[in-house]
Order: sequence, then C-alpha cells, then structure tokens
Amino acid sequence: MQQPKYRRILIKLSGEQIKGSDGEVISYDMLDFLAQEIGRVHRHGVEVAVVVGGGNIWRGHRAIERGMDAAQSHYMGMLATIINALAMQDALERHGLDTRAMTAIKMDEVAEPYIRRRATHHLEKGRVIILAAGTGNPYFTTDSAAALRAAEIHAEVILMAKNGVDGVYDDDPRRNPAATRFDHIHYLDALNRGLTVMDSTALTFCMDNNLPIIVFNALEPGTIERIVMGEHVGTLVSSQRGGA
Repeated sequence: MQQPKYRRILIKLSGEQIKGSDGEVISYDMLDFLAQEIGRVHRHGVEVAVVVGGGNIWRGHRAIERGMDAAQSHYMGMLATIINALAMQDALERHGLDTRAMTAIKMDEVAEPYIRRRATHHLEKGRVIILAAGTGNPYFTTDSAAALRAAEIHAEVILMAKNGVDGVYDDDPRRNPAATRFDHIHYLDALNRGLTVMDSTALTFCMDNNLPIIVFNALEPGTIERIVMGEHVGTLVSSQRGGA
C-alpha cells in the first residue's frame, strides 16, 4: 500500500473558499465538499491542521478605507475567522472526523485556546485541528498565521488553497489566457516578481524557516489527496530553483 509523502500538513483556506456562488456567506455545499476532501486525506493517517480566513464575512481593508481604526477592523476579521472555523468544524464532524477548534483569542465557551503543545497532542491523537483568529494580533494576515502555526506544529508543508486557479502564474490567468504556470519557484523569485502566493510577510517567514508551500486549486476533487500521496500538483514554492 502506498504511503503518504507528507505525514503532517497545514491547509490554508480563505474565507472566499467557503462562500456560496449564489451570495451565501457560508456555503453548506462547499463546507461539505472540503470536509470530504480532508476526510480522504485523514484516512491515510495524515495529521491535518486547517487555518481559515474570514474574507467571506468581513473585508477589513474596505472599512479602513472608510476611516475605521485599522486594529479594530483587524480584530473584527479575527472574529469572522472563528465563525468560519466553527462552521468547518461542524462539517468535518458530520463526516465522522474528530476535531478541535482552537483560537488565538480566548473564547472558552466555543473553542479551545491555541496552545502549541495541546495542538500537537490533538494531531498525534488523530484529531483535525481548525486554527482560528489568526495570530491573535492585528496587522497580521491569516497567511501569516498559517506560516507561523505550520512552523510551530512542525508541519511538513503548507497547502495554499486557491479558488479555480491551479498554481502560481506569471500573470493572472483569469485575465490573461497566455499566462504561464510555474511548476516550481523559489521563495525569492516569488517575492521579487510580486506573485500572489501569500502575503510577503508570510512568504518571507516560510523562506526563513524552509517551509515548502504548494499552491493548488481547492475546487478540483481529490487534489489534496494527490498532493499528500506524492503526485506533483499545482506549484511548489520552496528553496529549490524551478521555472515555468
């Protein structure tokens, strides 16, 4: 029986990924799909952490542009990620997975506080952990939270889920049909080109800590399982040199 290439992974989901196409803030169908995809990986004995964004509920930059205090807006965004994490937890449990939601902002009535050793203990026990509220600090994105948590729990790879885009391109493939996808790209090349892998703070952190990132299309069934089992999918961002 083929063994997984990765034994512990962190999946980064944006809030947009659980938003319905018909304007639903949270899509039950998308949650169900993502829970199935994670379940397929979990059955291989892979330990799974999930970091979820909150952009389907709150777009903080818009409020800041209208004059809202930036820190206030960021905290509201953190609360939005907790709502998404609870929705994701419910979907995973409906598919028979044992889970723990953990938050960087203390909220004992609805989730555990994030404690690194407790998080790794849950993973070792076969529980899927959903990590919410970013880093707990304003001015840091959920991309930065994903990078930080991946390093803390010793994840072997970060899977950056994208909606309908199957990797990193030299231009936006939705606007430019001639855009070329990279199979592999070095962190520095991605930073220097300004490519949309993750925000620059998070990408620099991954480079400094040699955390590989795989950017893939979250909407394609079976993709996470294929990655975990060692198939080359999407774009690998790492310390090795690659090209288009």
